Amino acid sequence: MTDGQRATGRPAGLRERKKQRTRDALLRAALGLFVTQGYEETTVDEIADAVEVSQRTFFRYFAGKESAAFAVQEMVESHFLLELRQRPAAEPPFEAMRHAVLCAWNSIGEAIEAIIPVELHMRTYQMIESTPPLLAAHMRRSVALEEQIAALIAEREGLDLARDPRPRVAVAAFSGVMRVTGQLWGRGRDGSMDALRALTETYLDQLGPALAGDWRAHPAETAHLN
Repeated sequence: MTDGQRATGRPAGLRERKKQRTRDALLRAALGLFVTQGYEETTVDEIADAVEVSQRTFFRYFAGKESAAFAVQEMVESHFLLELRQRPAAEPPFEAMRHAVLCAWNSIGEAIEAIIPVELHMRTYQMIESTPPLLAAHMRRSVALEEQIAALIAEREGLDLARDPRPRVAVAAFSGVMRVTGQLWGRGRDGSMDALRALTETYLDQLGPALAGDWRAHPAETAHLN
């Protein structure tokens, strides 16, 4: 099944399942090689050889190594956008984004684990953060994603994104929290999806208080990593 079918639970035919198995095998091989011997040191031929397919087959599924490196993240982002589009129109922007990301993590964790071990997902995140070309690509992708989310929020609220700065400001704050939690999760000892979800929820709950009020009068509790 495709990533979308895996996330939504729609069935797939025999041919589609075979294609998905090949793609998943290539992805596991690519990520495994990236985290063990380095992203820049790994070649497409090595990835294809690990699955006993041709280089041409690899390029049927991925545009290149970068595409493979971000494949799981792209699946997560697509699922978040789908959840956000489905949130009730009456929810305020921050509430809608918070519910969307937590609902996405509730369902996407199983889909990720169906492709790669959670430990490999965590090591991939660490690898992206420590590899300059991938970190630069990650930042470019984040900017593009923020623009998509801002446009979606503006549409939900009936606002003109070109004239009203609030959607972009809200999304920038939300995305900042997501980057922080991802980095903390990547440095922590618990690499489970449950740990990432709990950390995300804790930090998102601090977003409102952190942006308003007197910090000195009401110190925030410190969230500790296990």
